[in-house]
Amino acid sequence: MRALAFLVPFALSAVLSGCKSDEKVEPAPDYARQLGPGECALRKLDPGEWPDVGAAWRVRDPNLTTAVGRSVSWFGAASSKTFFPFMQVCTWDQAAASTVAFQQLLQDSKDEASFVGALRQQFDVWQTVGWNGKGVVLFTGYYSPEFKGSRTQSAEFKYPLHKRPADLVTDPVTGEPKGRKMKDGTTQSWPSRKELEESQAFKGSELIWLQSPMDVYIAQVNGSAKIILPDGSTTYVGYAGKTDRPYYGLGKACVEEGLIPKDKLSLSAIVALYQREPAKIQQLMWKNESFVFFTDYDGEKWPSGSLGFKVTEKTSLATDKKVYPRGGVVLVDTQSIDFGGKKQRFLKYMLDQDTGGAIQAPGRADIYMGVGPAAEILAGGQLSEGTMYYLFLKPEFASQYPLPAKKGAKEPAAKAPAPKQQGLKPKADPNDANK
Repeated sequence: MRALAFLVPFALSAVLSGCKSDEKVEPAPDYARQLGPGECALRKLDPGEWPDVGAAWRVRDPNLTTAVGRSVSWFGAASSKTFFPFMQVCTWDQAAASTVAFQQLLQDSKDEASFVGALRQQFDVWQTVGWNGKGVVLFTGYYSPEFKGSRTQSAEFKYPLHKRPADLVTDPVTGEPKGRKMKDGTTQSWPSRKELEESQAFKGSELIWLQSPMDVYIAQVNGSAKIILPDGSTTYVGYAGKTDRPYYGLGKACVEEGLIPKDKLSLSAIVALYQREPAKIQQLMWKNESFVFFTDYDGEKWPSGSLGFKVTEKTSLATDKKVYPRGGVVLVDTQSIDFGGKKQRFLKYMLDQDTGGAIQAPGRADIYMGVGPAAEILAGGQLSEGTMYYLFLKPEFASQYPLPAKKGAKEPAAKAPAPKQQGLKPKADPNDANK
């Protein structure tokens, strides 16, 4: 799963204006602001600054227990050590033990008071700095769409999702796209989406065929899809890599062209516009130069996040893993919509378990809303500011919460990670300008 939000971070806070010439004007939000040199995306809160951790406990549901268990399993893999220690925040031991301890708290706490008391005794809370240094984050939503499709091309199914090409170069640890390996051994940037599609660059590598270019685009943006085949059977496809070209939001492009008002922007509005003016919207799709590849997934493991485990409805969060530690417990405080479009508070414990091509800064996060049409409504309408907090055990408690022993044969101890800090500001990438 790769969360690539359709909706764009337009300014959600009103810009102050008026008759008084000396009235202070607030700058427009820059949700894509990158960290400065040596800057950390999280700051530890004093006990008096903590959010309402009890209120989030009151609205917990079984999905939270499921998602925490998946993070515990991820930390049980030796490869998880590669991503720690995380700059100024926590070691791998703390991060892994934190998920185990939180899992234990959910299981053992008889009431809110006991939960909050144990949390305050054993944990530290770290708030995001957000885009503005004050904790403000823009929360969008993503989901796993359902489409009709076919394994063979036909008059009804003419538009393909493609398999990963052999010359796609990605970082072996993070999966970050690096470019295309050329015959002389060098690595170069891929052509744009428009160039790849018009040249049929991947002809012969079709994985599955869908009904429209919009279906293909939605699948690429969300990174996975459930496909209903002509015989009524179901198959699942998911992310297998992407080109290194920049992402550009289709929603942003539609608003900039004056096709959809900012306050009416949603996925359903974009799809309706495409049905009326497909050629015009195709041109705007091409502004997103990134191209995504797919592979088949086992239904039991689909949809999979960037940790290699299933993401969980309204409980898995996608963030920029260059600046936020993966796998941990996060308290998200923002707003979402109900199925009637009414805003409501979204205060929940979540797990940081996914990434996204459009989620490229401390001021951005993406909430996984689930599978199918109902989730599409919630994901398409998710566009709200808020903040988030990461929960990590205090160092002195980490040894009290070992990872559960694996069943079967003993597994050799993982090698210690290199003593390099994660979470440092990445080197500037000219392709990141529009993400």
